[in-house]
Amino acid sequence: MYILLTGAPGSKWSSVAESIYWSDSIDHTDNTQARGYKNGVVKHVGAYWDPGMEFENTDWDGPFSGNGKRIVKSHTFAHQLETLKSSGHPIVMVHRNDYECFKWWLEAGGFDITYPNYKYFENLDKMWQHIQAENKDIMQFVKDHSEQVTLVKNSMELCSLLEIDHPTYINYYKDKDVKVYVYKP
Repeated sequence: MYILLTGAPGSKWSSVAESIYWSDSIDHTDNTQARGYKNGVVKHVGAYWDPGMEFENTDWDGPFSGNGKRIVKSHTFAHQLETLKSSGHPIVMVHRNDYECFKWWLEAGGFDITYPNYKYFENLDKMWQHIQAENKDIMQFVKDHSEQVTLVKNSMELCSLLEIDHPTYINYYKDKDVKVYVYKP
């Protein structure tokens, strides 16, 4: 089974992913030194699926060799939510206002971030457009499927909703402007 995860660059979606990643229920075999980034501000772990990355959006098993649920992360999933909802897998969506996303992405390293690769986004003007479009699509999906979408406050709630073991610590999604939504089929 997969857990699909999306959020605009700078939404702090990688922090949300990392808050459940170390659950004993998750397959961690996608975690390699090459598939990580840490600079004291942000930490990325495991594979990402976006244009320009090593795996196509259809090859979700490519980086994995172990057991457990597999977290599949892609910014561009935000534009495919209507299609992905029929996959039968839960979808975690992280939303933060456009300006805060853009500002945080720049503070985290911007185009100097070594993983994931942000070349697809081309330049700052196009990054701004992508952030706006991804956030818009996420919030439209949340609105259109409000009966099947749950807003969670912390990693414990998220793990419970995803039916995975809790990691040893609880991560509270404390930034007032970071919202974590889960669509369950």
